[in-house]
Amino acid sequence: MSRYQFLIDTYRTEILKVMSAWSMFHDADLPHRPNPSDARGRSVLEQMVHQCISEDGWFKKMLEIEVTANPVPAKETRLDFIQTYARDSSNRLAALEQKDDAWWEGDAAFFDVPRSRAWIMTRRLTHTAHHRGQQTGLLRMLGRDLYSTYGPTADTGGLPANHAPTIYAYASLQALLEDAPKRSLPGPGGRPPTERP
Repeated sequence: MSRYQFLIDTYRTEILKVMSAWSMFHDADLPHRPNPSDARGRSVLEQMVHQCISEDGWFKKMLEIEVTANPVPAKETRLDFIQTYARDSSNRLAALEQKDDAWWEGDAAFFDVPRSRAWIMTRRLTHTAHHRGQQTGLLRMLGRDLYSTYGPTADTGGLPANHAPTIYAYASLQALLEDAPKRSLPGPGGRPPTERP
């Protein structure tokens, strides 16, 4: 096993987190922007397009892993984005599983700076988490419920200090890909969902 298996394992969980965040939107949300009069803030649809194209570009140009010629689905619905991203990211994951330590430690071009592939992959993971933070902000602005991506949320019971549970929207990856009904959420309960009520 490669000493960089932890990066592969982390990417595997990030794939699920991306799709889980997307699953919390409705198709009617896709044109929504943080500020409708300011085009600088990406719409939900533009966020999904950017995630697909950005990740595809990093893997092709920096890690030399090419899995698709079309990272964006032909039909731009929430479920089509989820299914297309699931296909492409699982193929990237399979390619990473074949890489040895020398590959991970070798340098590649990170834009115009040489970095190890392990460093580049770490930056890709954090970049994806940044995208997801933007998307969960949009979900709150739209009044949508937030399921867990790392741990409890205000909708799953509030703060971890109050023993709130972690509740994922779906029982399995298959249920997510089939757009099955989501699990029910308890809400924050009787305690404030913030440390500064």
